[in-house]
Amino acid sequence: MAKPSIAITESFASEAKIADDIPREDAIRVLKFLRVVGISDPVPDEFDAKKDTYSDVIRDLLKPLHISPGRVTCVVSVKPAVTNFFSGFHGGAIAAVAEAVSIACARTLVAKDKELFLGELSISYLSSATKNNNCPTCTQCFQTLMKILKI
Repeated sequence: MAKPSIAITESFASEAKIADDIPREDAIRVLKFLRVVGISDPVPDEFDAKKDTYSDVIRDLLKPLHISPGRVTCVVSVKPAVTNFFSGFHGGAIAAVAEAVSIACARTLVAKDKELFLGELSISYLSSATKNNNCPTCTQCFQTLMKILKI
């Protein structure tokens, strides 16, 4: 990859290297898309200064409906703060919700003094919930987890 033969006017991309085999129009279209979605917009000071703001946003989406040993059911509200450019539920927010509810579920089975870490999470994105939608979510801790934790 070489320095681009096209002039890059976006400051966020001033260090970008564009492959020689990418047509100029395609590079410009990608850069415009990145600018439109706010790829390098600054984080507002009130969020940048506070630790764990992201977790606050995710917790605000969840409303517990049912809690029992090994099972947690919540309603997830798809608020504008967690939607993507296409007004669908952002994939990263979906993963964060899945992680939070999974850990809550494991907490129903594990002593409070034990540290928990979700080591692996696999998500298949089939379709997206739209903005201002409420979706039920259920996480169930399977017997495998109980065997691993020797419960």
